[in-house]
Amino acid sequence: MRHDIFAHMLRAGKISRRSMLRGAAATGGLAALTGAGLLPRPAFAQSDLRAQILQIPGVGTGSPTDADWQKVGEMCLQSTRDTVEEGEFAGVELTFMGLNNQNTHNFLFRGFLKSWEDYTGARISWIDLAQADYNARLQQSIATGTVDFDMIEMGAPFEGDVLGRGMASEMPQWVADIIDMDDYVDYLKAPVGTWDGKTYRVSIDGDCHTFAYRKDYYENPEFAEAWAASGGEGDWAPPTTWDQVNAHSKFLAGKTDPLTGLPAHGFLDPLKGWGGFGFYFLEDRATAYAKHPDDPAWLFDPDTMKPRVNNPAFVKAIQDVMDLIATPGAYPADQINADPGTTAFQQFLAGTGGALTWWGDVGAGARTSDTSVVGDVAAFSTLPGSDRVWNATTGQWDEQANEAPNLAYIGWGVYVMATVDSDEKRKKAAWSAAAHLGGKDLSLWTSAYPSGFQPYRNSHFQYDEWDAAGYDRAYVEDYLGANLDSYNHPNGAIEPRIPGIFQYYSVAEDELAKGYAGQYASAQETADAIAAAWEKITDQIGRDSQIALYKASLGM
Repeated sequence: MRHDIFAHMLRAGKISRRSMLRGAAATGGLAALTGAGLLPRPAFAQSDLRAQILQIPGVGTGSPTDADWQKVGEMCLQSTRDTVEEGEFAGVELTFMGLNNQNTHNFLFRGFLKSWEDYTGARISWIDLAQADYNARLQQSIATGTVDFDMIEMGAPFEGDVLGRGMASEMPQWVADIIDMDDYVDYLKAPVGTWDGKTYRVSIDGDCHTFAYRKDYYENPEFAEAWAASGGEGDWAPPTTWDQVNAHSKFLAGKTDPLTGLPAHGFLDPLKGWGGFGFYFLEDRATAYAKHPDDPAWLFDPDTMKPRVNNPAFVKAIQDVMDLIATPGAYPADQINADPGTTAFQQFLAGTGGALTWWGDVGAGARTSDTSVVGDVAAFSTLPGSDRVWNATTGQWDEQANEAPNLAYIGWGVYVMATVDSDEKRKKAAWSAAAHLGGKDLSLWTSAYPSGFQPYRNSHFQYDEWDAAGYDRAYVEDYLGANLDSYNHPNGAIEPRIPGIFQYYSVAEDELAKGYAGQYASAQETADAIAAAWEKITDQIGRDSQIALYKASLGM
């Protein structure tokens, strides 16, 4: 459907945003993929292996353990046996740098690669990083030229920094054959993972932010009655715009959570930085205002690299957060020290708060994590929209309904560094390990269980497989549908793969923290401070080269 028709129907009340997008995903979107031969055959037809690994440990039986990771890794080892002789990499030692968040990422990789090490003879040592430390550690390696790792778990936004400097090893064709990149959702295909026409990335994730909310908040008759009595606009129902998100959050202050009996709260904004990654959550609020459907750019002006982060769209998003900070009880106590890890795993999944935006970890974790108490009451949609959108061309607001899902971070991938290229044995070993971690069947398991990764292949959207694994069908259609609708949205906000992107994000977090703490007089002053810092970064890197790379990343 054309975006202008979609927006008109929304305004006219002829469709709801959620029902329209879910219907498109369930019918047209999936039918088109199936008709084009992009989706595999019905569940289990391609391999009983997929059904078997989804039973480890089983949905609803608690969090997976190291024994489960090792078992899944061994069951998915066939491609290694097909391409590597037993003991072929004896004596090879590799170093892998990645994350240790929530006991996932590197912890899972260790388990998945245990059987690979036993079979091939290679050994892997690990550099484990907290999310907040990741950017600084990587930038230090880039700046000093001291790459002390052979493989890295890295997101596509860093490709400008790493691939653009020739630091990575080009993917061999035999690896491409194993991982089946044709199965990736479209937005993860080239140019993502490539540079100058060469491929470097094994995708293990496909990121976007979706909106998670508590159904029991909106099915609560006391809340509905109080909302109507307070003069609240519209029905007491899940919000479809950011203005509604804020109105609901203010209304819920001082009320009681229907699940836990503790104080109720609305939307959970993370107010503390997270090594640059926290800026994505301010973007979630901003994209509906800032990403115009007629303009591919939303962070910078593509002709000048002038920041748009201080235009009225971003100022509106910052002001919305400041309004909730100023509302007693809208946020949990000490929210100023809550980073995104806190909002997802210590608050929302643990029963605090009514809604948040996050990656897919929340959707899988709600049903498969020991720490979750919201599995029966969690629901999902694409990000809220707005009733107007800033037009950077005219310098005015366009009064029209707008949605712009934030395709935040473009997903984690495994990259092999060019330092192994001089030794064919080490090079093959590194790429073999990367291919194992990015295998098609293994990826289904990581999408369904707590891993740090979310669905990113067309084959991940076979609802029957999830149903057979123990997921409630309505739940999984809601969760997977929100991801699929975001990936395929005609106005998705895709971030640029340009050098220094996390320098921009990190300094933005620093200035936002000052604004949230009251060190700036207004949202506009906070946004202006971010823009001034971004201008300095652009000049340091080189404005002309940034303009060229930014335009290329937008397909201009």
